[in-house]
Amino acid sequence: MAAAAAPTPNLPPVRTRPPNSPPPIPPSPHQPTPETQPPAAPPPPPAAVVSLQQPSGKKSNPSRPRRLLRQVRSIFRSFPIITPAACKFPAGGGGGTRIQDGHINGTRMTGTLYGHKRARVNLAIQETPSSLPVVLLELGLPTGKLLQSMGGGMVRIAMECEKRSGGDKTQVMEEPIWTMFCNGKKSGFGVKREPTDEDLHVMRTLHVVSMGAGVIPEEKKEKEEEGEGELAYMRAHFERVVGSKDSETYYMMNPDGNSGPELSIFFVRV
Repeated sequence: MAAAAAPTPNLPPVRTRPPNSPPPIPPSPHQPTPETQPPAAPPPPPAAVVSLQQPSGKKSNPSRPRRLLRQVRSIFRSFPIITPAACKFPAGGGGGTRIQDGHINGTRMTGTLYGHKRARVNLAIQETPSSLPVVLLELGLPTGKLLQSMGGGMVRIAMECEKRSGGDKTQVMEEPIWTMFCNGKKSGFGVKREPTDEDLHVMRTLHVVSMGAGVIPEEKKEKEEEGEGELAYMRAHFERVVGSKDSETYYMMNPDGNSGPELSIFFVRV
């Protein structure tokens, strides 16, 4: 009786190289392997955040609740933006007093007008370019209109509010809302408010700028895309003159007494 044939093992098929094909290229000894790949470069360090100095006379706790200021500001934002037809005097016209060479006995401050060109202009008054604002006001004029008016000659802005009855000791620059006049014509209102992140971005960007004008680059351009225009600014030295407990005036100082634009801002309680 014949012996049974042994089972054939299942061997993998032999792969044959097609004729006339080049031989396989062996791996290069210099080719990096997962074990020898260099480590990934660390992410770049975040940009240094510029810290603004606290004003010398700034109180740690505000004298008025912030909720009240936010309510006043929300009411103010519901008012339409007023664009006066004539918010300037002719260049070189009389009637104005030119402030040159710092001859007025006052305190030198830094003043910045800034905002999106078709949105309301902001006025920040600082002790130095690298300090937090002492006063921050949102005015009822478009930024582009006011800067254009300043390019044509003298501009006088008067901020008025009513006197308080009784023995109220609120300082004149602590008033929350003002009626605004530009060269004698009523031009809306001004509201005192706390700095937002956008305001602090402007202050940090300009912390080394003592005077000048231009456009501030923005990381987020939602407002520019919404039609409010670029974020423009104008910064200069101002001479602060205290007339009484109910009046203060800020005169823009022209460098070297040149014939640049003139701006005076009056705050008065009547």
